[in-house]
This record gives sequence, structure tokens and C-alpha cells, in this order.
Amino acid sequence: MPKQLELLKKERFHLEPHAGHDEPRLWIRRIVIWSEPGTIRRSLDFRPGLNVIWSPDILDQPKRKNAQSTLGHGSGKTLLCRLLRYCLGEDRFAKDELRQSIARVFPKGSVGTEVILNKVPWAILRPIGTGRQHFAIPDINLDELVSSKVEPTGMAPFLEALESGILSEDVIPHLPGDRPFHAWLVALAWLSRDQESRLGHVLDWRSADSDSDSPVRALSKIDILDALRLLIGAIDPEEVKIREAIIKQETEQKKELQEASHLQWQSNRLRSRLATDLDVSPETFSPGRLAVEPLRKTVKAKLSQLATNESDSALSGADLETLREESEKAQKRLQKIEKALAEAEARIPEIERQISMIKGEIPALAFTVFKSGNPQCPVCEIPIDRILAEGCKLSHKLPDSEELRKQWAASEKELESEKLRLAQQKKQKDDQQKELVSTKRIADDLSKRLRAAEKDHNARTDAWYKARRLIEDVDRLEEILTSQEKKILSADRIANAIEKNRQKTKAFRDAQSTVIRQLSKHFDAIVREFIGQDANGKITLDGNGLGLSIKMGGERSTTAMAALKIIAFDLAVMCRSIEGNTHLPAFLIHDSPREADLGLSVYQQLFNFAVELEKIGKQPSFQYIVTTTTPPPEGLLQKPWLRETIGGLPAEARLLKRDL
Repeated sequence: MPKQLELLKKERFHLEPHAGHDEPRLWIRRIVIWSEPGTIRRSLDFRPGLNVIWSPDILDQPKRKNAQSTLGHGSGKTLLCRLLRYCLGEDRFAKDELRQSIARVFPKGSVGTEVILNKVPWAILRPIGTGRQHFAIPDINLDELVSSKVEPTGMAPFLEALESGILSEDVIPHLPGDRPFHAWLVALAWLSRDQESRLGHVLDWRSADSDSDSPVRALSKIDILDALRLLIGAIDPEEVKIREAIIKQETEQKKELQEASHLQWQSNRLRSRLATDLDVSPETFSPGRLAVEPLRKTVKAKLSQLATNESDSALSGADLETLREESEKAQKRLQKIEKALAEAEARIPEIERQISMIKGEIPALAFTVFKSGNPQCPVCEIPIDRILAEGCKLSHKLPDSEELRKQWAASEKELESEKLRLAQQKKQKDDQQKELVSTKRIADDLSKRLRAAEKDHNARTDAWYKARRLIEDVDRLEEILTSQEKKILSADRIANAIEKNRQKTKAFRDAQSTVIRQLSKHFDAIVREFIGQDANGKITLDGNGLGLSIKMGGERSTTAMAALKIIAFDLAVMCRSIEGNTHLPAFLIHDSPREADLGLSVYQQLFNFAVELEKIGKQPSFQYIVTTTTPPPEGLLQKPWLRETIGGLPAEARLLKRDL
């Protein structure tokens, strides 16, 4: 018979199971593994209270060292825990290599569990081979589910029931993560720590080596600590809201201060430019908005002076436009004369060529007329008189002397006409050259006067616009300084709101310190039961995070002691869950929790403690599943506590009853 825990009788460790929890809110009744539909490879029953899965290790049983079946490792303990997690909603049940091996050996394999959730039985069926269909049906057992023909539901109905039935609606939105059902998956990661984490740290729930794809793997230690505090009630959801508000307010305050700083830079830059444009020292300006009005008066005075200078100007805007029109007319006149001169200059060589050509034609015509007085035959060159006397045998065509004289006279007349035209063009060219000189002088004078007038006008216009811009700059400076003051005031208001919220969170922390004290009392009691009454344990929560300490003649910090702290902490939280003081079910899976140098007597107290917890209340109101290679106390190597014995050798002794 297990030893009675004397500590449980003490007032400081008095457990009162929640009145409405006459059985665990969540517990697993059965798990079945099929190699194919209709062929069961393994079926295990579980119960509320302690459930031990033992895989005997030859090193822990020297009297049976020759028994091959006592190889405790590689038996499937971790795979069993992973399959339980898989049926409770986790995405993967093993590392990739192992999953592929199982799928290759059992392509139609599946795993199912019967889970009792708030007294409602659920049948869960999920593939471990190549299948893709998942089932989660309430008010039915596995045998009925397997024999029925229902449509796949996926895991969503069960996970929705878990979150709504186990976790508080106030807690779910504040648990870190953004995946569907992340709140339950975060809680499950704590309730069923990875074996790969080796109980190394109280906040190490999932190892990257396990390929679990749990949302916890993406969370920081701070996020996990916040999740832990939420789940054990050590942080009120209202405090979480206030903390989130503080983070938002701090972001807003930082933004306001950054914008105020940028506005300060803009105002300094604008003040410097105004000082340069007004030719004054920036030090003469008053600080802040006090500088605005003096600056505005200075700029307006400058603008007024420019207006006076404008009225005194010798050349008005209308006169400038008249001058511009006159200059344009002079330029057009100049262009017209230059064009006419160019045309005259182009015609003179043409006329001269024509005269030269006519002069060349006249001698030939004169000779032709002369010869017409004693004509010869144009064919045979025989004098006409002889031809007329003797007759021409070749031609009867005679030159027309009268026609030749007319052509000669016409050429003489054309020559005189072209000479006259040449004289006219030369005179026109001379006149146009004289007019060009006069017109160019007038156009150049007007253009020079216009450029001078436009330069003066532009200078005055630029000065006017510059003065107007200075007024706009002063107005802009006032806007910037006003905005800067508003930003600073806003940042101050936010700072006051942050301080008020921090005072509220301090009040919450003071109230919630009671939770840590109660949890620490349970932790201390469990530590004493494990390693003796001279020891004491303590849980602290401060700016450095969650601290677990065990003292027995000084602080103990060995690897085994670190693992013991985490085991005791998890059990203390489970005790608080039994009392209904957490947002967790009183459910826990520990996969081979003994470290190599953890004493056997200390390790066996873990099982004795769990058995004593079963005696509180009419029936166990928790479920604690432990896999172990180290044997539990002799009295527990039997039902109802020992649920199954598996081994590494032979293959038939393993969880799946074969090599992979």
C-alpha cells in the first residue's frame, strides 16, 4: 500500500476540489491504434487519476539483465504521448522521418481516442498513414464511430468545444498567437511538455527538434510567461487589457514625441531661413511662438516699403507693356527690311547673269543679219545667187532676213530693260541698307530699354513675392510651433494616462500576488514530500521572470534538481486546477520525467504523491499520465495505476508491435 502523505494532512496543503468537478473536466478514456480499418495494433484504457505506462529498463532491473524484453528505450513511450497530443488537437504526431516510416508501413493506419470533456464523450479519429480524413464527434464512442458512415468533420468542432468549455472567454483573446485555436494549443503545450525539452526550463514547452508545429515555438519567453500567468490566474484579463493599452499608449507617446521633434527641426530651419532673408541674427528672435508677431510686423513693414517703391517707380506696368509692344514692332520692321534686302541681293546676280547672256547673243544675231544680205544655202553653203541661176539640187529653204532683224532689235531692247532693272535693284538695295541701319538702331535701343525695364520690374516683382513668401513662412512657422505645442501636450497627457494605468497594474499585481503565494505553498509542500521535510521550495514572479528555487542546506541547482523543480511546479499547478483556481484542466502528461541522476527514492515519491491526490474527494478529479523506464513503487506495478507495459525488444513488445 502506498505510503500516506503526511503533508496532505497539514493545513497549509489543504486541497478542496471544486464543487462542480466530481470528475476531471478533461480526461482520456481510451486510445486505439489501427494498422488498417478493422485491424487494431494497440488499445489502451485510461482512468481519472494516475496512469502509468511502463517500459522496463535493463539498467534498473539487475536481476533480469538477461531478459531481452527489458530494453526500455525505443519502445514507443514518446510516440504514445505524441499520439495523445495529436488526438487533442496538435498538428503532428512525430518527427518527419518517423511519420514517413509509419505511413509507409501503415498507409491506411489511424489513431483514435475517447475523450471526456465536461462529462461529454467525444470520439476522435485521425490518420497516421496517407489518409486525410479527420473526425471529431460528440456523444459517441470509437467503436460506433468506426462502424458508422459519417462525413469527416475535421478537428474544429472538438477544438471549439475545448476552448469554450475549458478556457475562459476572457483569457482566450489575450493568449499570444494568431492561429486558429491557438489558445488551447498553447495550453496543451504546457500540459504535455516535449520529451526533447528534457525539463530544462519551466518555460520550455516545445522543442524545435520535435517537429510539433506548435504555435508556442514562435513565441518568446516573455510571451510564454504571459500565457502561463494568464492560465494560472496570476494575471487578470483586465490587467492584460491595461497592459495592452499601455503598450499602445507608449507607441502613441513615442509617435507624438517624434513628431514634436520633427516639428522642432522644421521650425528651427524656418527661423534660420527667415533670419537670412531678413538679414538679422536668429538670436534676436524670441523663443517659441513669441517670435511670430515681431517677425510678422518686420515682414509687413518690408512689404509696405516695396509697395511705396513700386508707386515711385518711373516705369509703370502699362508703360512697360507699351515699350514691349514698340520693341516688338521695331523687331518685326527690322525683320521685314532684312528679308527685302536679302531678296534684292539675291535678284541682282540673277539680273547680271541675264544681261551677260543677252550681250553674248547680240553679236551672233548681228552677224546673222549681215550674212542675210548675201545669203548661202544652209545645207550646201553655195551662194544663193548661184543657186537661183543654176538651181539647187539639195534645198529650197532660204533664211528670213527680216525676222532676223526683229530678233536683233528685241535682244537690244531686252538688254536695255535688264540694265534699267539692275540699276533699280541696286538703288533699292542701297535704300534698304540705309533703312536697315536706322531701323536696327531703333530696335536695338528699344530692346535695350525693354531688357532694362524688365530686369527692374522682375527685381521688384521678385522682392514682392519674396516678401509675400516671408509672410507665408511666418504663418507656417506659427502653424508648426502651434502643432509642436499640441504634440508635446498630447505626449504629456498620454504620459499621465500611462502612469495611471501603471498604478492600476500595480494594484492588480498586488492582488494577484496571492495566487503566486498559494501556488508557492503547494510547490513547497510537494518539494518537502519529494526530498524531505528539511527542504523548502519557493516560487517567485518579479521583473526577472518566474523563479523556482529549492533549498536544503543551501540552494540546489543540479540538473536533476532543475527537473524536479519543473515536475513539482507542474503538479502544484495541477493541484490549483483541481481546486478550480486556474484556467486549465487538471490534466497532465509527463514523458519519462526522471533525469539520470535523480534519486530513485525521490522519483518514486512522484507516483506516491499522485496516488494520495486520488484520495482527495469522492473520486479522482484529475488525470496524470506518466511514461517511465524506471519502475514506479512496487505497489503501483498493477492496475488500476499501471495501464500498460511496453518494451524495446522484441518488436512485438513495442507500441506498434513491429519494427519500422
